[in-house]
Amino acid sequence: MIDFREPTLADKPWVDGLLAQADYKGCEYNFTNLYTWRKAFHYRIARVEGFLAVHLCGALGCSCLYPAGAGDVRPVIRELARDAGARGETLRLVCLTPRQMDELEGLFPGRFAFQPDRDGYDYLYDIHRLADLPGKKMHNKRNHISALEREFPDWRYEELTPALLPECLEMDREWYRRSREREGRQEEADLGNEGIALREAMEHFEALGLEGGLIRICGEVVAFTMGDRLNSTIYDVHFEKAYNELRGAYPLINREFARRVREKYPEICCLNREDDMGVPGLRKAKESYYPDEMVEKHSAILQNGPELQYISELMQ
Repeated sequence: MIDFREPTLADKPWVDGLLAQADYKGCEYNFTNLYTWRKAFHYRIARVEGFLAVHLCGALGCSCLYPAGAGDVRPVIRELARDAGARGETLRLVCLTPRQMDELEGLFPGRFAFQPDRDGYDYLYDIHRLADLPGKKMHNKRNHISALEREFPDWRYEELTPALLPECLEMDREWYRRSREREGRQEEADLGNEGIALREAMEHFEALGLEGGLIRICGEVVAFTMGDRLNSTIYDVHFEKAYNELRGAYPLINREFARRVREKYPEICCLNREDDMGVPGLRKAKESYYPDEMVEKHSAILQNGPELQYISELMQ
């Protein structure tokens, strides 16, 4: 069996190296996400045949991510299939993009059945659109920001540092209380898991290489965000919080952070603002920015189950 284990901060260098070779678009292929969400999704990692293998357990049961690295992925898939059989599981690969689906089907024709996971689709946006908010589609966002700037002309953006994290944590506690009341108990588990991940990110902010910013009005933090690089041209925005009741707070922190990322990393073309977890309010908010691309996610389920004879044939 594969020696899967929980990721630690010491794993970041070699995991980042393999993720950089893969250069995938999905937000799962980011060490910060693997580490901070490890408790919610029971992420376990291993190095298999020179690739990063990730095992997780979630709503669909126990699964694996498509391996990340460079070279021939066929022996890695075979090893994952054998490992799943030894665990009494059917191999299920999750969060596959169309590119990965095509590759998998080419390697093992007809061996996998594919199913879409709309709740897991990532939202990608052109960084210049978010930084400049041009055109008719962004008219409402510009209006909301203008309203806030007129009402609070002394607002300011500050770069997020470890010293400012306690204020953001306090703001998040209040945000969570209001969101729970607004969304109801149906989304409480998702919001709770995000809260755990956020606290992990704050605790290890520097070790994870995170960056961020906040908006302050009348001395109070009313919005903050944080993220890091996803691949060679995409930046991942992991967390973004603002008080919904404060008109313009969300589009303002969104715009200001996009401008800072663009200035610091001119090679970045897109921001990945991750998935909506199936939360209606979050989906509506992400769709309101008219994503330039949706990173589709699918599951691939090995047919005929984990029978030893079939696994043996696959291994040949």
